[in-house]
Amino acid sequence: MRFNRILLKLSGEALIGKEDHGIDPETVRDIAFQIKGIKELGVEIGIVIGGGNIYRGMRAEKQGIDRVTGDYMGMLATLMNALVLEDALKKTGIAARVQSALQVEKIAESYFNKKAIEDLEKGRVVVFACGTGNPFFTTDTAAALRALEIGADVLLKATKVDGVYDRDPEVHSDAVFFSEISYIDVLNKGLKVMDATAISLCMDNNLPVIVTNIKKKDNLKKAVLGEPVGTIVKGVDTL
Repeated sequence: MRFNRILLKLSGEALIGKEDHGIDPETVRDIAFQIKGIKELGVEIGIVIGGGNIYRGMRAEKQGIDRVTGDYMGMLATLMNALVLEDALKKTGIAARVQSALQVEKIAESYFNKKAIEDLEKGRVVVFACGTGNPFFTTDTAAALRALEIGADVLLKATKVDGVYDRDPEVHSDAVFFSEISYIDVLNKGLKVMDATAISLCMDNNLPVIVTNIKKKDNLKKAVLGEPVGTIVKGVDTL
């Protein structure tokens, strides 16, 4: 096994399934079983989940809502997704905890780095909700931050495409796939892997990022085992 502790970044859209918004229970169960398969390898798993299936803070200004208010609304959407995923994981027999960057003590623990690491070491999956707890920061940045804070070996970003392309493969049939790419090339080419703050944070701390398709059920396990799947983003000197 190549990686012993991972941070899995899930978009809110990953929970939609065949719907156009919201949460599809069957899709959530499928993701939970994929995570269980990784957990049974002995991997310690932290998860950051987005909220785009419910609400995006960046939509706020277009709707006449203050951006800061909208971002907090988006954070609450991630909390809803985290609670759904926690429930699904528990139903597979996996111990899971939600830790929130915002204080919502009646439904989730507040984020505390040492407690998160303790839970991971005890075999619990920790789902981090509410991003960084600050407006103007994406859940991609939250994923990079939490990965570094818990000492993850890799940030595994689950998407709906096979990895990183030079442009959207769902729109452009001739899009070029990258099996490996450097952080700096991602930034220079303006590729939509993660936002620039998240990529820069990974680059500054030499945290590898693997981007893979969650719709292919064995991909997460293959990535954890170090098999070539998806795209790996890392430093120029390690390519």
